[in-house]
Amino acid sequence: MKYDFDEQVIRRGTGCVKWDETPPNLPKGEEPSSPLLEGAGEVIPLWVADMDFKAVPAIQEAVCKRAEHGVFGYTVVEDDYYEAVISWFQRRHDWAIHREEILYTTGVVPAMSVAIKALTMPGEKVLILSPDYNCFFSSVKNNGCEVLETALLRVGDSFEVDWDDFETKCADEKTTVFLLCNPHNPCGRVWTPMELELMNDICLRHGVKVVSDEIHCELVMPGYRFQPFAAVNEACRQNSVILNSPSKSFNIAGLQTANIICSQPEWRRRLDRAININEVCDLNPFGPVALKAAYNESEDWIDELNQYLWGNYQVLCNFVAKNLPQWKVCKLEGTYLPWVDISAMNTTAQALCDKLLDEAKVWLNPGTMYGPQSGEGYIRFNIATQRSRLVEALNRIRKVI
Repeated sequence: MKYDFDEQVIRRGTGCVKWDETPPNLPKGEEPSSPLLEGAGEVIPLWVADMDFKAVPAIQEAVCKRAEHGVFGYTVVEDDYYEAVISWFQRRHDWAIHREEILYTTGVVPAMSVAIKALTMPGEKVLILSPDYNCFFSSVKNNGCEVLETALLRVGDSFEVDWDDFETKCADEKTTVFLLCNPHNPCGRVWTPMELELMNDICLRHGVKVVSDEIHCELVMPGYRFQPFAAVNEACRQNSVILNSPSKSFNIAGLQTANIICSQPEWRRRLDRAININEVCDLNPFGPVALKAAYNESEDWIDELNQYLWGNYQVLCNFVAKNLPQWKVCKLEGTYLPWVDISAMNTTAQALCDKLLDEAKVWLNPGTMYGPQSGEGYIRFNIATQRSRLVEALNRIRKVI
């Protein structure tokens, strides 16, 4: 490999949420302070979705070059920013985006709130596929709308849409938006073109607009291909608002840059107004240069990253099969967030996560974060870390279980 994803990076003490946040069951002042992996008291955080890998050198160089200027005032987003977005999605995903369709903002979660504000009225319902990314619930509720869940069906080691229930929920006269996670967090699905087309056909029958969160679009495992919702067909393009960003794929969430892509002029007008109402209309000086370095210079890094993540997923699957037969690892098609079935253990997901944090010093997310009913019996791993750290965490879990 050209890039070294095994390089140990000490993040504790850098003010990062993943490593410096106090775990929920450890009082302030009692959290581990050692930055060394070997320390028995060191919490290994495999929870929040960011990676422990350094950004690709092209991004580091671009940010350093911008920092050398020394003045960090208000930032103009120039033409080469839009050209980088358009070129990336055209060559990598065969999706032709037009310049006027792109609205920039500070992140995909702010973009989600913008889309809900622009396309709904308070009191209306927003449909999601449950379990689902936890910010879906808060963004919908914070905009005065009601979350309407259709539970995904467990089929073997994967998940499918319950199409009858999906249509029933879309037919509810108060349902105006379907909020899609593509690829799906936390179930790991990469939705197929056929599935996406069927979602849109049902939504169109009932006057439901589609908002698709595609932040994990580059994180796809071997044998799978990400399909942008808006590139399925013209009907999908006209009935969708797409949210994407290089932040997850290139590990630059702190640089706060994302895009809303919409072909409908009237929807765009409302989206642009909501961006300004929510005061998420300005980018910092480093976000645009990082996006351009990511999309223009770093495609090989993403390809190697996905191979490394696939290797980590194989380590997880093999370890669980050999040492933790009570657990079942669900199929991971996309993201770096395996969904693990722990229902055979006769405990709640929260209780198990508390036990593992307290006794193994491994921090995981309980499935109930992503749906109080549909997420029970599951936990979510973040495997985007150095392989040696993942193995250490798994060995600690084995000893406790």
